[in-house]
Amino acid sequence: MIYSENEILQYIEENDVKFVKLTFCDLRGRLKNISILSSELAVTFERGLRIAAKKIAGFEAAKGRDLFLFPDAQTMTVLPWRPQQGRVIRMFCYIRYKDGSPFEGDSRYFLKKAMKAAISAGYCFRFGTSCEFTLFLKDENGLPTKTPHDYAGYCDTAPDDKGENIRRDVCLTLEQMGIQPVSSRHESGCGQHEIDFNSSSALKAADTFLSFKSAVKSVAETHGVHASFMPKPVKDDCGNGMHISFTVFPDSDFLEEHTSECGDIVKSAAAGVMQHIREFTMFTNSTVNSYSRLGEFTAPRDIIWSDEEGSQLIRMSPDSDDVSVELRAADCVCDPYFVLGLMIYSAMEGIASGAKLPKKNSGKERLPETLEEATDIAEKSEFLKKYIPENTLEVLINNSREDWKEYTSAFDKDAFEDKKYFCSL
Repeated sequence: MIYSENEILQYIEENDVKFVKLTFCDLRGRLKNISILSSELAVTFERGLRIAAKKIAGFEAAKGRDLFLFPDAQTMTVLPWRPQQGRVIRMFCYIRYKDGSPFEGDSRYFLKKAMKAAISAGYCFRFGTSCEFTLFLKDENGLPTKTPHDYAGYCDTAPDDKGENIRRDVCLTLEQMGIQPVSSRHESGCGQHEIDFNSSSALKAADTFLSFKSAVKSVAETHGVHASFMPKPVKDDCGNGMHISFTVFPDSDFLEEHTSECGDIVKSAAAGVMQHIREFTMFTNSTVNSYSRLGEFTAPRDIIWSDEEGSQLIRMSPDSDDVSVELRAADCVCDPYFVLGLMIYSAMEGIASGAKLPKKNSGKERLPETLEEATDIAEKSEFLKKYIPENTLEVLINNSREDWKEYTSAFDKDAFEDKKYFCSL
């Protein structure tokens, strides 16, 4: 259900809501929040809530100016894992300067702009996600270990699949938040699981993804295990990815007789994504560890497409009546707002130029081998400079270079990755 600001204030009074979590992303795609008393929400809707920008990764792009959180009333949801007495609600926020103008580093605003650009051009995008995570046991002190929660395989059942009840509780929790998962299963890796979501608007898909990550982490804690979205938590096992599916159609003409036209549009959109994917791999695969996953256990490395199962970057059936595109490179530690926004812009460029798909399973280009290579490509990209504000792109590039520098200077690189990513992602 979508609420207005006044309806939320009324809901608070009638349902014993005591706290409001104001949620946003830093420029590394990590979820942040500030809690306020529900009595402060009316003022926050009007004036926003100031945050210490210098303490948040990437927000140095504001160059010392004050930043304020403004809650998006349409994203209000009750957090089911919080107390039912003295309830807690949560809203995603836009980030603005004191004068009300948008902060250039607000990735949620970036995605909203991309959606508006598509609609202005006469097109509508729908996105869905399939998200993987791995469950690990904790030691006697409650600290995460690298021992998988189970040793089951793809679509195995209980008792081999020991995460069945956890997945169930995650899905039920999401349902209470107004989010409807499509399916869930044990994936191929030890302790690895996947939950899939239906297609929706880009903004809702990105919000859903972040809500899903919060739910997984919270539910796993209640079951006494650790959930990790680290792209490659175990060297000799499957990594955790996020498959992003999308389709695009004329905004006002989504009719049966336009099926053929829509198919051509989607194919050009897919070709546009393939043409620019190397330039925004720094966004789809944003950590040093992300590149350990690519090229292994069917995770893609080559920039090719196919309608068959395999390690292709893009999976699609171009001659189907319902043409959708699945991008298989991204992982769950990305900032979904930047990624979906860049997918829209690259798809729109493909549509505008009438880009053609290469032959199936053919192509000479590959995704970058390391975060350093991805950052070098991003720094030279005219495509990124066209859409991402200069100060924001500069900060993102500097952050990636700093991560790579820390990694290369570490004596024990495996220990560095575990310390930096295993518990926090």
